[in-house]
This record gives sequence, structure tokens and C-alpha cells, in this order.
Amino acid sequence: MNLERPWLQSYPAGVPAEIDVDEFRSVAAVFDASVAKFRDRPAYSNFGKVLTYGQTDALVTRFAAYLLGELQLKKGDRVAVMMPNCLQYPIAIFGILRAGLTVVNVNPLYTPRELKHQLVDCGASALVVVDNFGDTVQQVIAETPVKQVITTGLGDMLGFPKGAIVNFVLKYVKKMVPDYRIKGTIRFGEALRLGARHAMPPVEIDHDDIAFLQYTGGTTGVAKGAMLTHRNLVANMQQASAWISASGVKPGEEVIITALPLYHIFALTANGLVFMKLGGLNHLITNPRDMKGFVKELRNNRFTAITGVNTLFNGLLNTPGFEDVDFSSLKVTLGGGMAVQRAVAERWKKITGTTLVEAYGLTETSPAACINPLDLAEYNGAIGLPISSTDACVKDDDGNMLAAGEVGELCIRGPQVMKGYWHRPDETAKAMDAGGWLHTGDMARMDEKGFFYIVDRKKDMILVSGFNVYPNEVEDVIAMMPGVLEVAAVGVPNEKSGEVVKVVIVKKDPNLTEEQVKEFARANLTGYKHPRIVEFRKELPKTNVGKILRRELRDAPPAG
Repeated sequence: MNLERPWLQSYPAGVPAEIDVDEFRSVAAVFDASVAKFRDRPAYSNFGKVLTYGQTDALVTRFAAYLLGELQLKKGDRVAVMMPNCLQYPIAIFGILRAGLTVVNVNPLYTPRELKHQLVDCGASALVVVDNFGDTVQQVIAETPVKQVITTGLGDMLGFPKGAIVNFVLKYVKKMVPDYRIKGTIRFGEALRLGARHAMPPVEIDHDDIAFLQYTGGTTGVAKGAMLTHRNLVANMQQASAWISASGVKPGEEVIITALPLYHIFALTANGLVFMKLGGLNHLITNPRDMKGFVKELRNNRFTAITGVNTLFNGLLNTPGFEDVDFSSLKVTLGGGMAVQRAVAERWKKITGTTLVEAYGLTETSPAACINPLDLAEYNGAIGLPISSTDACVKDDDGNMLAAGEVGELCIRGPQVMKGYWHRPDETAKAMDAGGWLHTGDMARMDEKGFFYIVDRKKDMILVSGFNVYPNEVEDVIAMMPGVLEVAAVGVPNEKSGEVVKVVIVKKDPNLTEEQVKEFARANLTGYKHPRIVEFRKELPKTNVGKILRRELRDAPPAG
């Protein structure tokens, strides 16, 4: 037994204690290696259209050449990408990375206020956006540094006539594409055509260059960009692929269902990057909320792996027809983003025959930090073991490491831990200590075999279906209402999404209603941040220095 790393004794056979982070200099280099090895194999599919690795590579080169040759962007410039899972997404991000630029993932469901903050904060030079969200961009683009907006329809890469039909249905039948006007836009297809005119210059990309500015909710109510370098992402790809390869996953033979959005760090790395490295096929689900359509796609495709959050798995299990899906090829089911519930895991095993394996990560760790052995006989309630080249420990409030069984703050150290927060050295200093440990804000314990268990959260963060919601941001928005004197936001347990947002308000205007509060939130906050419960009180519980006692609000029964 290794006393310093007790988890090594519990590693599955074939998983190394350390990975070689120097094998690849960049994410682009991993992509190049996969293209060389798997050129004729399918890489991405969406709405029945399939792109091979070779076809994807050609389009990626064109997009990179457009960014450098036409837009004259320089190494390190930021390009924002605002789209759901579709074929344009991997072309855009690998094009940006190949050009030596930085990808800034943007949640397409952002309100104009949230979008403006992110584009201004990162200093984006260009933005790629799907037509469905063009009206949001239109409202704020003039107030941002973005010089070029590249637009695309969800059907644009699907070929004729399917692409035209998809675009027509989305706009005129489902009314999902509002009209918008943005001066000087260019279509994605035209950008690819223009890129073909330019020779792709050699671009030196180094380990320390920022690959992704991945935004995560801020404790101050402002989203902040985690600087994920090429080294961070290469390390996490090496770590994750080493782990899953030991479980019988075979390069060039896997098909993974990608239903979680690729703009979220979990699917970005676990699906988009790791299975690209393994030469797998990413089957992109554009709208997993359409559970009937999602199940239909699962019934029509043989797949070997699927990732998700607890709410996604629960939704599938409760959709008629799911039990009729062919699970005979399924090897890996990976749950993350939020706690997996035992009842969901047990039902998943019963129906699919595959254990729902829980993993743990953060935006700041690219994201994988801990994962359970994939050959677990059944759900075990743990977040797993620290992955290769990763140290984890539990610390008390004074920074002392605690022994097995004791509860403290989970801290992570490894090559996948971010460089820091973009232009926020104060926030970086709060999150990362002098010893290189990232303080996660999660309270945990470790058992004698090196398995870690999340006990509670130290932060006030609310976790809704795997997405971080910071109370301060919700409070800042609701406080803008003239009828609000004071407001506090907390998370309360919810069977479907893990938690939902509850706001407790002291009124300035006695006529303020619950519906007015919810309507204001809808206009200013992304859907998962909306308060589902609005409670009015005469006063908020506070400490003697005036700090709101959120825990009391969380634990207290609703007033009146």
C-alpha cells in the first residue's frame, strides 16, 4: 500500500499511476494524430449526417485558415462559440485551436446581459453563433469588442435537401429562429469557402498557451474564465483515455452518445476530446430535452458509451420506449456534473445491464479529477479515486491535511488544474494555495482504500442539473427590481434536478408579486438560474455583522 497515495491500491489493472503529459504539445496535435490514424472512420454524426476524421480535418483547416487569413487574427486572440451540439461545433473549436487561438465557449441560452459580460470580459475578437440565438447577440454586440460575427443554421452542414428542410422547420414550423439583423455578418459556409483560398501557415502552439477560456459562475455574482491551457487539456485526455482504455474500450471502434452540451466542460472533454483521441464516433444530440426524439435516436443507433447528469439518466428511464433500446454494445455509462442518485443508478443497471459510474470534476480541473473503476459491480456512492498523476487530499480550515475518515475541504493537485482565472489574480489566489492545491469548496472524506465521498458543499453554490448557480448573481439581478428591499438566494433539494433556486425577499413595494419576480428573472437569467420558489418575509436572518445566514433559509420551512 502506498501511504501517500492510498488510492493506487484500488486502481483497475492496466491503469498507470502517472501519465505522459509531454507526448503531445497541444490539443491540435492530438487531433492531428487521430486524423492520421483514423482518417476514414466516422468522427461526428448529427441528424443522420456523418463526417469522417478526414472530412472533419479538411473543414477544420479551412476554418483555421479563414480566421488567420481573412480575419487576420493573431495567436492568443479569443473566439467565442455559441451553439448547441451540431457538426459546426467541432469544426469551429478545432479550427480555432489549430490556428493558435483561444476558444471561449458561450452558453447559447444566455440572456443578453450574461452574453455581454462574457464577450467583454474575455475580449472576444469573433463570435460563431447559431441563428436560433442571433436575436440575443443583436441586442448587445455593439457594446462588445467583437469585430466579426459568423452565423449558421442548424441544418447548414447536413447537405441538400435535409439541411434546407431542418432550417425551414426550425424557423417556420417550430418558430425557434427569431428574425435578427447584425451588421456585417458572414455565414459559416462562406467562411469555409474563403478559408479554402488561403494556405494554412504553420502555427507554433505551446503547452502553456490557453486553449479554452471556460467560464464558470463567480462567487461575486460575475462569471469568471478558467484559463485551461493545452497542457491541462492534453493531461486530462491522457488521464481519462488511460482509465477507460483499461476497461476494454478499443480505439477506432467506439460510439459515444453526446447529449450533454459540448459547451459544458464535462461533455467537452469526456466526449468531444477524449473520444476524439480514441478515434470514436461522437453521436451529437442537438436537443436532448426532446426525450421522445432522444430515445428514438438511441433505438436507431448502436452505441458503446454514454455520459450524462443524473437528471438526464432519470429522464431517459422515465421515457416510454427506453427499455426497448439495444444495450448489448454498451460498455461505459459515466455520470458527473451533479450527484448521481442511488435509485437512478440502480434502475439504470437493471434496465441497461451497465453500472452507472460516477466521476467528479470541476471546470477548473479540465474537468476530470476523480473517477470510479469502470468495472464496478454496482453503484457505490463514492466519487471515485483520483486519476493518474493526480493528488487529492482533505484539509481543515487551517490548511492541515486530515486523516482517512475525517471530513474537510477536498483539494486537488495535478497537471489538469487550471492556470488561474482570466484577469482575476485575487480570485485565483483564493482558489489555489501556495502548494499548488486547488480548493474545490466541496466537503469530502476519504476511506482507507482511497475512495473519496462528497459530504456537503462549503460554498453557497447551488447545483441545478449539473450547472453551477451562484447565489450572488441571482441576488444581484433580483435586487435590481424597484420593489425589492432585500433578497437572498439559496438552493433547495429537488428530486428532478438535484436542487432548484429559491429566493427569499423582503419587499419595498407591498404589491410585489411572485409572478413579477419570476418574469424579471426570465428576462435576465438563463433558465436553470430562474428561482422556482419565491418566498416573502418581513426580514432576513443575519449574523451580528449583517451577513445573511443562507443556511437558515435553506433549512427553514417556507414561511406562512
